[in-house]
Parts: sequence; structure tokens; C-alpha cells
Amino acid sequence: MKAEPLKSPANGGRKLRFGVALLALTVPLGACSSLGSSLGSSMDSMGGAWNKIFGKEDVPIDQPADKLYNEGLYLLNQEKKSVAAAKRFEEVDRQHPYSDLARKSLLMSAYAHYEAQDYDSTIGAAQRYITLHPGSPDAAYAQYLIAASHFDQIPDIARDQGRTEKAIASLEEVVRKYPDSEYAGAARRKLESARDQLAGKEMDIGRYYMERRDFTGAINRYKTVVTQYQRTRHVEEALARLAEAYMAIGIVHEAQTAAALLGHNFPESQWYKDTYNLVKSQGLEPSENKGSWMSRALRKIGLG
Repeated sequence: MKAEPLKSPANGGRKLRFGVALLALTVPLGACSSLGSSLGSSMDSMGGAWNKIFGKEDVPIDQPADKLYNEGLYLLNQEKKSVAAAKRFEEVDRQHPYSDLARKSLLMSAYAHYEAQDYDSTIGAAQRYITLHPGSPDAAYAQYLIAASHFDQIPDIARDQGRTEKAIASLEEVVRKYPDSEYAGAARRKLESARDQLAGKEMDIGRYYMERRDFTGAINRYKTVVTQYQRTRHVEEALARLAEAYMAIGIVHEAQTAAALLGHNFPESQWYKDTYNLVKSQGLEPSENKGSWMSRALRKIGLG
């Protein structure tokens, strides 16, 4: 899953790639060598030398902090130069650890790694930023980078969902620690998608059990969807499958409850129409048992 475009901590909603210069506003463009001088006149006077410099993997030592930082910004705005940009930002932190730009560079290196889809490096740099600067206004953004990195690695539903669980934990931390930040809303939206993924996995396993007539195993999977992922799109099918499974093992009152809850909350659903016909075929009517675990689970969130 791909996260929403990441935004600058203070750019009013524009993507960080295009708002990245905002983090450079505090860099004196006249100090050592200006951005315009180093990126403009130098290119004119040196021709291909500038590209040759940027083509190197190693960064020369003892470079001024603002020069390295501005080179990183330049590279970050070039196609497929995110890895090289990250190296420049990392050099600011390494060569000038106590400079004003070291903090900004650490965050920018995390973003550059994210652009390069190097998620492990993104998480490492962002976590280090939070550890060193927990009170920074940009700590929320660093936490969001961590969550987005996990989110982007959510696998296909047929595979193990350990990464999805990590994404959920990281997204919940954004919401918990920074509820008033602009990233909290984006984190909540991603949480919905991640939880839907886990619910889909439970449904997939439940169907597998149903095909093998392991109705108890299937019920346990559908129960997880109804009790833990009630707000996902899978709850309709889960209730329908529960009615089917309970009918198959002769626990008709639970089947009737599942049908009644499905009809009450999703009256136009095809799942309800099929479930209603299933219950009626046995001479029964949908009827909710208020003591059923399904009624208690759905009542908690306003359903049922």
C-alpha cells in the first residue's frame, strides 16, 4: 500500500518535494557560497563538473554545513537523486553535529530515504530524530514518516500480515502522541485501510475453513471481524457467513441473530437478501437475541 503524499511540517499542505525549500529558509544563502552561486554560476562556469561532483558516491570531507545542505536540497528535486540527497544530509549531521542545520538535515535525510523507498533507513533516521529532538515541532512528521514506511510495505492479503500490524501500531502512535497535528487525520485514514486489510485476511481464512466444512474454525475468524473490525467493509459478509456457519452446525438462534443484525444495519445489502432467504428456507425468521455476543459487539459502536 502506498501512503498519501508526505507533506512538509509547515508548508500548509503542499508536498514536501515541492515545499522542501521552506526548510532551507533559515540557511543564509550568502554564507560560504549561496545556493544560487553554488547551483547556478558554478554550473555555468564549470559546465559538466557540477554533474560530475553530484555523480560521485562519496562526499568530500570538511564541507560547510550550508553547502552540503543546499546540495541535498538540489539533489532531492532532481529525478532519481534521492539516495545522493540523503548522503548530503547525512554528511551535515556527521561533519557538523552541533550546527543548526544538523537537526533539519536528519529529518531531510529520513524523507530522502523515503523517496528512495529505502524504508529501513527512513525508519532509522526518523526514530533517531525523535530520540534526539522529542520536543521539536517536526517530531510529529518524523513519527508519521515511520508509520508511512510501515504502511507502504503492507503485503498482499494472502501473505503474513506482520507488517500490517506494525503499520497499525505506528499509525496509532501518531494519533496518540500528536492528536492535534495535521498528520493525525492522515494517520486515521491509513488506520482504516490497514484494519480493513487485517479484516480481509480473517475473511480469507474463514472462507478457507468454510470450503472444508470446518464451521467452528470459520466462525472464530468471522467473530474476529465482528468484534475487532466492525467499521470495515467486511462486517456485512462476516455476519452473512456467521449465519451460514451457525445454520450448518444447528445453532439456529445465533444464525437468526446474525440475519437480524445484518438486516437492521444493511437492509439493502445483497448479503442480507441471501441470508434472509437462507433463514426462511428453514422455516425461520431473522430474530435478534440481545444476549448474543454479536449484539453486544455491534451495540458498542452504534450498530445492532
